[in-house]
Amino acid sequence: QVRLVESGGGSAQAGGSLRLSCVASVNTYRRKSLAWFRQAPGKEREGVAVLRTDGTTDYADSVKGRFTISQDNTNTVSLQMNSLNPEDTAMYYCAAEFYGGSWSNPNQWGYWGQGTQVTVSS
Repeated sequence: QVRLVESGGGSAQAGGSLRLSCVASVNTYRRKSLAWFRQAPGKEREGVAVLRTDGTTDYADSVKGRFTISQDNTNTVSLQMNSLNPEDTAMYYCAAEFYGGSWSNPNQWGYWGQGTQVTVSS
């Protein structure tokens, strides 16, 4: 069992920045894929960014060039979000235990955090 705890959400103005953190309860997750997803009201959960075991990253087209996923330490992965816009408003979730296939498919991830809310105003 892995417990994931997200933090760093809050409110920001359009054009501003926020940094989200995800802490995993076991430090072995330093060597496993971790991802960030988001879900806005009335919309499906969508993949935002992934950090794979080999250190490579991938991003949703909507956040490329604005968001950066990184490994901070043994069991913490962060999501730096710059140039925020109101369309980024959503609950943001950290995910672990990747089953394979498309990383942006939420059904391919086994563990989830409780989420942290991000609200961007214009």
